[in-house]
Amino acid sequence: MKSHILGQSYVARSINAANDVMMNLFPEATPLEGKENGFLNRAPGMRKLATIGNGPIRALWTQQTNANNAYVVSGNEVFKIDKGYLPVKLGNIAGSGPVSIADNGTQLFFAANPEGYIYNITTNTYTQITDVDFPGAVTVGYLDGYFVFNEPDSQKLWVTEIFDGTIIEPLAFASAEGAPDLIAAINVDQRELWVFGTSTIEVWYNAGTANFPFARIQGAFNELGCLAPYSVAKLDNTLFWLGNDARGYGVVYRAEGYRGKRVSTHPIEFAIQSYGDVSNALAYTYQQEGHAFYVLIFPTVDKTWVFDVATGAWHERAGFENGYFTRHRSNCQMNFQSETIVGDYLNGNLYVFDLDYYTDNDAVQKWVRSWRALPTGVNNLKRTAQHSLQLDCESGVGTNTGQAQDPQVMLRWSDDGGHTWSNEHWVSVGKIGAYYQRAIWRRLGMTVKLRDRVYEISGTDPNKIVIMGAELILSGTNA
Repeated sequence: MKSHILGQSYVARSINAANDVMMNLFPEATPLEGKENGFLNRAPGMRKLATIGNGPIRALWTQQTNANNAYVVSGNEVFKIDKGYLPVKLGNIAGSGPVSIADNGTQLFFAANPEGYIYNITTNTYTQITDVDFPGAVTVGYLDGYFVFNEPDSQKLWVTEIFDGTIIEPLAFASAEGAPDLIAAINVDQRELWVFGTSTIEVWYNAGTANFPFARIQGAFNELGCLAPYSVAKLDNTLFWLGNDARGYGVVYRAEGYRGKRVSTHPIEFAIQSYGDVSNALAYTYQQEGHAFYVLIFPTVDKTWVFDVATGAWHERAGFENGYFTRHRSNCQMNFQSETIVGDYLNGNLYVFDLDYYTDNDAVQKWVRSWRALPTGVNNLKRTAQHSLQLDCESGVGTNTGQAQDPQVMLRWSDDGGHTWSNEHWVSVGKIGAYYQRAIWRRLGMTVKLRDRVYEISGTDPNKIVIMGAELILSGTNA
C-alpha cells in the first residue's frame, strides 16, 4: 500500500493527532502526466559569494535603475557592491535590527528605526537625515516621487519633499485615526499605501492634497493588524504579514483586495503562539523555479517557517550544528544578477540559494520527513506486521568524491505516535549512476504500544534528494 509521505509540515497540538515534520524539504505538485501527484524537493543550499563587512547582514537592496550595483547593510556599515561583489563603504548606520530601504531612482532612503539616512546615487554622497522636522522612521516606502515613512510609536505618517528625502516639511504628515492603535509598518503595493496598525489596516492613495498628498480609500479599512513590523513583505502580487487584532495574534495573512486571507494552519499558529513575544519576527520573500516563498523568521526561538504560494504548503528551514537544528542562517534577500542572494544573520556573508548545492556554506544541511504509516482513517488500532518500506526516490545520486559517494538515508519509527523512537536504520540511495538502486528497509517488526506507527526519514549527505512516494508492505492481526 502507498504510505502518504507527501504533504506539508503539520505537527498538531497533540502529536498523536498529526506529526508530519517537513524540514529542509518542500513539495511540488505535478500534473496528470507525472508519476505521482507530487514529489518532495530538497531545499536550496547556500553557496557563498562574498563577505561584506563584519555583519550581521541587516538589509539587501537592488536598485532598479542600475542593475550593476546593489546595496548591503552589514552591522553598522552601508556598502555598495558591483557585479564582482567588490564592496565600497558608503558610511555608517545606527542600530542592530532590520533596516527598511526604498529608492526613488536617484536616492536611497535607509530607515534604521529611528535614524534615517540618504544615499544620493548621482552625487555619491551618503548623509544622515538631520532635518529638524524628521521624527524618525521605522519603515519606508516610495510612491509617486515621495518617500513615505511611519514615525516610531505613533499614529503619524510622513512624506519627504518630492524626489528629495533629505527635506521634511513640518506639516508633511497625517494620522491613521480609523482606530486608536499605533502604526507598526507601512508598505507600498500596486501604487497604494498600506498602513499597518497594531490592530487595524488602512489603505491610502495619492489624492494630490496639500502638505500631505495621500488620503484614505473609503471602505479600505481592515480590523486585522500587524504584530511584527518587519514581517510585512511583498509576494505573488500582494502583501503577507504576521497578524494581530483585538481577538488574538499569531495568524499569517495575505491581502486579497483590501482584506486579509488566513494562510497559516492551526499547527503553525500553535507553534507561533508558543514562542512568547514574537514582535521581532521578520520576513523576506523570493521566487525560484515558480515557487514563491514567504520566509518567516522568529529570532528569539531560532525558528524559520516557509510558506509556498505555489502549493499552499508550509515547511521548515534550519541550520544543523552540534546535532541540533538551529535558525536558518538567512536574514534578508535580494535578486541580483539573476540569482537569489541572502545575507547571514551572524556574520557578513552573502550566499546564493542554489537548488543544486546541498550544503549550507559547506556545513551540513540535514533534511527530515516524518509521516504516519497508515493513511487517514485506515488505522483500526490492531497490531500489524510491517514487512518492508520502500522509498520511491531518485536513485544513483552519489558523487564522484567526498561524503556523498554512497549517499545514505536514515529511517526510524515510533509506535506511540512520535513520543519515543527506534534506533536509526541506514540504506543507500545509490552511488553515482546506480539508477536502479532500491532504497528499502525490511523486517520492521510489529506495531506495539498505541499501534500508531510514525515513520521518519532523514539525511545529511550532500546529494540530490527527490522523493515521489513510499510503499509499505504489511499484514494485520486480530489482536
